[in-house]
Amino acid sequence: MTIDQVTGDEARGTGAANTSPEALGALVESLLFAAAEPLTVARLAAVLLVEAEQIEQALQALDRDLDGRGICLQRKDDKIQLATRPAAASAIERLLGVDTSPRLSPAALEALAVIAYRQPVTRTQLEAIRGVNCDGVLRTLLSRSLIEEQGRLDAVGRPILFGTTFEFLQYFGLSRVEDLPPLPEALVTELAARDAQAVASADDKTASA
Repeated sequence: MTIDQVTGDEARGTGAANTSPEALGALVESLLFAAAEPLTVARLAAVLLVEAEQIEQALQALDRDLDGRGICLQRKDDKIQLATRPAAASAIERLLGVDTSPRLSPAALEALAVIAYRQPVTRTQLEAIRGVNCDGVLRTLLSRSLIEEQGRLDAVGRPILFGTTFEFLQYFGLSRVEDLPPLPEALVTELAARDAQAVASADDKTASA
C-alpha cells in the first residue's frame, strides 16, 4: 500500500481539512518519515486534501514540537524532509559502522561558501569570484552530494547552475539555507566588486568577439 493510499484514507476519515495545525503536523510527520525522498508542500497538501497554507502552519507546529528532540525538519526551497540532529552524527556513525567522511579542503570550503551564499551560480561565475579554476572542487563537491545541478542559465552556451543540497544542510547542521550566518559587510562589498569585475570582463570578451 502506498503513502497516498494510507494517508488519503486517513485524511478522509479524520477530516484533515478541519484538523488543528498540531494534529495536521502529526500527519505531516508520518508522511515525511515514510517518504523515500523529500516532499514538497504541494505534494503534502494533495495527499492530505488540504490547502498549502495549512501545510505551512502544520510545518511550523511540527517544527516547534521537534525542538529539543533527536530529529528535525530540513527545508530546501519547497521541499521538506526529516533529518537527525547533527549532534547525533558520531553516535549514528558508530551504530551504522560508517567511517567519518574526510574533511573538505580549504579550497572546497571556499567554493562551497560562495555557492551557498550566491546560489544558483555557474562555474564561470564561481571562478570569477574565486579567481581560480574550479573544475576540481566542483567535482569534489558533486561527488560528496553537497551541491547539485539546478538547471541552466538562459545565456549563450546555457551553462549549468549549481546550488546546495539537503546533504549540505545536514553537513553543516542547518534546517534551511536561510539559517546561514550573515556575511560580514566587508566581504559583501568585496564580492560585489568581484561580480562587477566579472561582468565587465564578460562584456569585453563579447565586444571583442
